[in-house]
Amino acid sequence: MPAIVAQDRTWRLAIANAVSGLVALVLFASAAASPAVEIELKHGTPREQRTKAMLERVLADYDVTKYTFTRHVIVEEQAINHAFPVLTLNARFADSEDELLSSFIHEQLHWHLRDQGGRMQESVAELRRIYPRVPVGGTEGAETAYSTYGHLIDCYLEILADRQFIGPDRTLAVVKNKGHYTWIYATILQDEPRIAGIVRQFRLQVQ
Repeated sequence: MPAIVAQDRTWRLAIANAVSGLVALVLFASAAASPAVEIELKHGTPREQRTKAMLERVLADYDVTKYTFTRHVIVEEQAINHAFPVLTLNARFADSEDELLSSFIHEQLHWHLRDQGGRMQESVAELRRIYPRVPVGGTEGAETAYSTYGHLIDCYLEILADRQFIGPDRTLAVVKNKGHYTWIYATILQDEPRIAGIVRQFRLQVQ
């Protein structure tokens, strides 16, 4: 009987160790899949707080590791979204997970494209050849012609990422609800194979 009791304890200990190891592995994998992002509030307003909570849910729901190039984010109500020097998101999408995800990825992609150097400049030169005249400013274009061309790449990659996470139908709804860069997004959807070819030609994909 003592031998049986000892054997039973050994089995229980082995099972407990195995379960502990499995739990640790799951926790490690979860942490690795969701990169830590520091979210700072500029003013601490209720809408900024709601946006932060929504962004935290987005980062928990989707593994955006591939699209995370900076880990410091500021939420600032009434600000214009921008990537540099610190990625800053306004509080417009405090109630829309899809649109907040898309905005987060869009600004992260600027960091990715900034690091592509000459390849990005060459892609802009090719886009200038294809689209000699592009809108600047207003709701259709970016603030400079160069930025409008650059956004054809950034927004195309954003659409690809959105489709990966939320599917084509919800992505199209997000794009249609954007009140800015309207010419850019419309041109991407109309000429997607051509722009996809430029992204491949100059190796601008997110690996």
